[in-house]
Amino acid sequence: MLTTEFVQLALLFGSGSIFFLFVVLGIVLKVTTTPFPTIVRHRDEEYYMDPATGDDRLFASLDDKPTLKLSVIVPAFDEENRLPLMLDECIDYLEKRAEKEKDFTYEVIIVSDGSRDRTVEVALEYVELHGVQKVRVLDLVENRGKGGAVRLGMLSSRGQFLLFADADGATKFADYAKLERSMVQMTDSDWKRDALAIGSRAHLEKEATAQRTIFRTILMHGFHFLVWTFAVKKIRDTQCGFKLVSRSAARKLFQVMHVERWAFDVELLFIAQSYNIPIEEVAVNWTEIEGSKLTPFWSWLQMGRDLMLIWFRYAIGAWQLRKEHVN
Repeated sequence: MLTTEFVQLALLFGSGSIFFLFVVLGIVLKVTTTPFPTIVRHRDEEYYMDPATGDDRLFASLDDKPTLKLSVIVPAFDEENRLPLMLDECIDYLEKRAEKEKDFTYEVIIVSDGSRDRTVEVALEYVELHGVQKVRVLDLVENRGKGGAVRLGMLSSRGQFLLFADADGATKFADYAKLERSMVQMTDSDWKRDALAIGSRAHLEKEATAQRTIFRTILMHGFHFLVWTFAVKKIRDTQCGFKLVSRSAARKLFQVMHVERWAFDVELLFIAQSYNIPIEEVAVNWTEIEGSKLTPFWSWLQMGRDLMLIWFRYAIGAWQLRKEHVN
């Protein structure tokens, strides 16, 4: 009997302590964080270099009206080896589209996320080959994380539609046509309408699970459970690095996004669902490419922490959505 009472007392004390810690944490986060992010941008990150003249030119702004059909944002951290294959496939597809369709105009913005290798030099070779109207390099002064790189690329873009695509080329670029069809249906080709068409690997889950170790499979299912519990319930694949956004939606989403590392996709979709922005998952071809910067245990641990903090910070009002965009 004494043991039972002791256990009950311990559980009560433990629950009370956890509740107290959450209250304190909530107060601290409420006081020390801003409801809307302050996007700090180094002056050098506002310009891109034209190798033909050696001049620095000012990037466009997401607040401007679109002047191109498509902007492709490629976040790259130490990707000198994998980037060329991705860019070759990407630009080859875009050039063929541009030859067939006179109204199809594009740009590729390669965002070097504080790379320590020759990523910038490799990217500039493509600028020299295709010109700054088609390829530009945004060289971040320091590493921000994939989400931070994608956001700054989006804020510097000129496209009616904005695609971010991973530098590893895991998703075949020809699948852009699938996302584009979905986007056109949702927006009627109007950049002022909100929509997201996101690549999905959910149809490949059984095959991928069969090839993974038991440990990685457990981590994957644990991550999916946290996503469903704390953030996004209706999207089967939140992490595929192949997402297409209308310009109007991008303005709303990337201005209020806080997370800059691996879990940024989840916050992006959480905000989109909170704004009732239409989202459609589109099955894409995907192949795992060697050289990933994601380490299974520690990256999933960091993402799990970020997922709970996303939910908690929005729940207590430390982070907020813009009321004019919430339907």
